[in-house]
Amino acid sequence: MRRWLIRIAVAIGLLALLASLTTAALLYDGHRQLQQPLTLASASTIEIAPGTRIRDAVLKLRSAGQLATLRQGLYLEAYARLSGKAAGIKAGEYRLEPGLTAFQALDLWRSGKVIVYEWRIVEGTRFDAAIQQLMAHPQIRHTLTSTDPVQVMAAIGMPGRHPEGRLFPDTYQFPRDTTDVSVLRRAIEAMNRTLDAEWQGRDADLPYTDAEQALVMASIVEKETGLASERAEIAGVFVRRLRLGMRLQTDPTVIYGLGAAFDGNLRKRDLLAANPYNTYLNSGLPPTPICLPGRAAIHAALHPAPGNTLYFVARGDGSHQFSETFDEHDAAVSRYQLRRGSPAPGTSPP
Repeated sequence: MRRWLIRIAVAIGLLALLASLTTAALLYDGHRQLQQPLTLASASTIEIAPGTRIRDAVLKLRSAGQLATLRQGLYLEAYARLSGKAAGIKAGEYRLEPGLTAFQALDLWRSGKVIVYEWRIVEGTRFDAAIQQLMAHPQIRHTLTSTDPVQVMAAIGMPGRHPEGRLFPDTYQFPRDTTDVSVLRRAIEAMNRTLDAEWQGRDADLPYTDAEQALVMASIVEKETGLASERAEIAGVFVRRLRLGMRLQTDPTVIYGLGAAFDGNLRKRDLLAANPYNTYLNSGLPPTPICLPGRAAIHAALHPAPGNTLYFVARGDGSHQFSETFDEHDAAVSRYQLRRGSPAPGTSPP
């Protein structure tokens, strides 16, 4: 009886030793497999949909031929489940770089560091052009059924509001499948914040009744400016004209009023065409902004440069010649514009 007990004890000991050795071998092999890089010849992407289980993510790697061995996938799933990390993977599109290990892939999915895409609004872009660019973005989830500005404003919860000037020029980052409406709302909120902050810090005694008029002026400054250093000077010219009751006489407003009828050439008949945006015929500011102005243009509109200049004309190199009197301006026009056969804004005397 005692021999049998000894034999059973020895057998149990051998089994325990074998189990320990097997466990150690599995742990060693598993760690080695999880530290081994995935088979990525070049960078690739993997999309983790909402609700994806760790097994599904591993199967995606396997079906793409990105697992170094079959065991690597089994160990990755087992490790994620046993460690409790399987529940922490986040949905999104991830970039897998060559040299990435299975351990690192799991950490990446848990980090939420998804691939981000960009949509940039350039200062001076018109609202309709910005919408066209957004609708052409391949990574945006398109929910808008029309690019018509009126319908777009209704879709983002601002029915009846004129769209021009409402989006803040900036670079917006977002993950794949972000909706067009959510990106547009971010751009609108950014413009509201910027305009409000700049309005609160404005100069005293400006000829604007509210921040919306300042936004209109900023859009004109944006379109008239070739050099950033001239923004405040140009704003100063227009502010002084408003104070004196002079017409602004700026081509960009006329061009905006012409809309699709503008063919790239501004003619004398265009300056005589009656529409709300013709600042050669109408006094004061046009009814709405004429583009999407950036923060620098908004700041210039609210902090115009002091001085006595009332006119400016393009020199042809991106800069302008500023003049205090009409005679000085007339001479500058002859020097910089008329000899090239180009029209010049603001040539009528007060």
